[in-house]
Amino acid sequence: MSDFKTTHFGYQQVPEQEKERRVGAVFDSVADRYDLMNDLMAFGLHRLWKRFTRGVSGVREGQRVLDLAGGTGDLTRLFHERTGFGGQVVLADINRAMLGHGRRKLIDQGLLHGLDYAQVNAEALPFADRSFDVVVIGFGLRNVTHKDQALAEMYRVLKPGGRVLILEFSKLRQEALRPLYDLYSFKVLPWLGQHVAGDADSYRYLAESIRRHPDQEHLAEMLSEAGFENCDWFNLALGVVAVHRGFRL
Repeated sequence: MSDFKTTHFGYQQVPEQEKERRVGAVFDSVADRYDLMNDLMAFGLHRLWKRFTRGVSGVREGQRVLDLAGGTGDLTRLFHERTGFGGQVVLADINRAMLGHGRRKLIDQGLLHGLDYAQVNAEALPFADRSFDVVVIGFGLRNVTHKDQALAEMYRVLKPGGRVLILEFSKLRQEALRPLYDLYSFKVLPWLGQHVAGDADSYRYLAESIRRHPDQEHLAEMLSEAGFENCDWFNLALGVVAVHRGFRL
């Protein structure tokens, strides 16, 4: 009997070690057009969702924030506005191309102080125990192979009283709209990907990865199993997107 382990990459089953390589290739491909595609796909609403995430985080001046899978730095910039020069926000991503794009964008915006950058795997964070007040991950958890391990790592690096915020695509709550949502996801998104980013396959994977991601209730259970308390969530856009929150007490 083989110990060969597989996991899902969209709707495909692939070896676990292969998923990380494939996800990396997706973001290598789309890094330069990532911000433009976000605006087109979400009609600019992702900016409001990110502001909402900051709003329910309770982040304050002088605190330390880890922005996991931070990509091109939108959440890093928003949290930096609150932490100020006395605090610190670490922009962290496993993908070198995305991290480099985010760093250049933030520097171009004049953000030179109170920021740091780290190329990390969310399943094995290179940070000390109890070193952050807030951990936020926006549209990244669904790409992690071992989500339970990543959640355990987020719990480990949080200070007592700290909180995790997970902004992610979730389950649409209006069943009557599902056919339209599916049409948009599996037809329009790949078309946009091909014509704007020159890559239909990466955006087909995006749609598939959303469907494979845990729904609101399941993700809240996973947070509780990782040790977080007072877990709740906020549905945005009829549940197409949700913000989950959990506390380390």
